[in-house]
Amino acid sequence: MDLIKEHNKRYQFFRDITGEAMQVHREYKPGLLESAYEAALKYLLEQKGYMVEQQKMLPIYWKDVKLDQHYRMDLVVGGNIILELKALNFVNDEHRRQLFNYMHLTHMEYGMLINFGSQHLYSDWYKRYPDDKIERVRLF
Repeated sequence: MDLIKEHNKRYQFFRDITGEAMQVHREYKPGLLESAYEAALKYLLEQKGYMVEQQKMLPIYWKDVKLDQHYRMDLVVGGNIILELKALNFVNDEHRRQLFNYMHLTHMEYGMLINFGSQHLYSDWYKRYPDDKIERVRLF
């Protein structure tokens, strides 16, 4: 078995999602509402065969009690990847913390922060480990 081919197949989603985000950014350019980028990215990923949930509800608990409040995750791909989208001039640590909190609360393994609001697409991938440590993924 070719280990490189197996590795590339397993992590194809990095290239697919990043590539489709770049396509949306090239087509729409900065200046639209986040919802426009979200709808386009969802459509393109579904065309590639990914299962994508839009505005997925994330309930909030106080200890074991479910509260009458929830968060909404922009896109969840394949049940294990959170895409947090922004349409801002710049991204800061507050936006990363939002994604990290979603990853901790859901125990999802991967998250991607994407900003469509600047001239150059900003995107960063993150991985959550079983000990809840989150690190930036370096793609080559």
